[in-house]
Amino acid sequence: MDFNFTPEEEAFRQELRTWLQHNLPEGYDPQKFDEIDAEARFEFQRGWQKKAHAAGWVGIHWPKEYGGRGANLMEMFIFNQELNQAHAPRYANTLGLMMSGPTIIHWGAEEQKRRYLPKILSGEEIWCEGLSEPNAGSDLASLQTRAVEDGDYFVVNGQKVWTSYAHRADYIQLFVRTDPHTPKHKGISCLIVDMKTPGVTVRPLVQITGDAEFNEVFFEDVRVPRTNLLGPKDEGWKVLVTTLMHERAGIGSGLPVHRQLSELLRLSKAVELEGRPASEDPAVRQKLAQFAIECQAITYNMFRSFSKRLKGNPPGPEGSINKVVGSELNLRMAAFATELLGPYAQLTQGSPFTVDHGRWPRAALWGRLLTIGGGTSEIQRGILGDRVLGLPKG
Repeated sequence: MDFNFTPEEEAFRQELRTWLQHNLPEGYDPQKFDEIDAEARFEFQRGWQKKAHAAGWVGIHWPKEYGGRGANLMEMFIFNQELNQAHAPRYANTLGLMMSGPTIIHWGAEEQKRRYLPKILSGEEIWCEGLSEPNAGSDLASLQTRAVEDGDYFVVNGQKVWTSYAHRADYIQLFVRTDPHTPKHKGISCLIVDMKTPGVTVRPLVQITGDAEFNEVFFEDVRVPRTNLLGPKDEGWKVLVTTLMHERAGIGSGLPVHRQLSELLRLSKAVELEGRPASEDPAVRQKLAQFAIECQAITYNMFRSFSKRLKGNPPGPEGSINKVVGSELNLRMAAFATELLGPYAQLTQGSPFTVDHGRWPRAALWGRLLTIGGGTSEIQRGILGDRVLGLPKG
């Protein structure tokens, strides 16, 4: 793979970098962002998405006919890299942009694409994913939420859990069982469900961080028009795999670990050990060097995936590799930061004595989530054992 950018790619980088320099929200401090009220944070992110969308910087890899720029893979890498280096805020419609939108582009009818994609891009309509259930978490093929045909409608009954952003969502990409008499990977369908439909109930779940971004979602005789079927009926497992592929590619992009590393390096220079910056301690330096090596390994594995896809091949297991390695690396870096902080690691935001506004204890708790969401580390290792190492299935 040629690691040099073409003149066109470099021009794209400069265009984006210049736009970010002139348009990042004034007064935005990522270190203090978590101190803002949750509703205010969300509206801030929605406003930022609206501004970026107006300038053509949202969903840039989507086809031009659906509001994107038709960006290629290298432009997407440059885009993510520049946003990461600029410490730009996240967009509000995270799951719509990362999962639902790309799945609709792949599987949706033309009228579905025209109806939903523009408002996903603009942030006007927020989306969530109806995947996990109380008895079907990592084993999604065991889902039991039922959808029974009734004329021009499906009638849905069941429950989803750990549904991120359901309390803010306008629509849910819902996976249901439409044929209970077939093997569990069969008889699944995907529905687009308006969250305001009668019979939909959302109950927030408080996380270990104190936030409530996860939810339980209950469906009681919810009537969904047949026109909201996404992809072929009873073949929703294919739609689900497409959705998860985009999720793991997003989670495993590798860029978050580099931001975490840069923050950890800054912390190591600010914290003292025996009267000297921790970064001068040989043991600390060795640990930081190991983290840096692993971050680079993730980046080059991502390049390997890019190289395959630039040749026209489908995504391989690289997403699972980066997902498991990146999520666990994030967790270990946050844990090491709490070691450097010592007793101060017990202080969370709001305390006048906390370091970095309580970023690191929060990161240590939040990092555990990343090893579960998008498929647990155990699931990812199972995928790699099967598809890469060819190990026998247990």
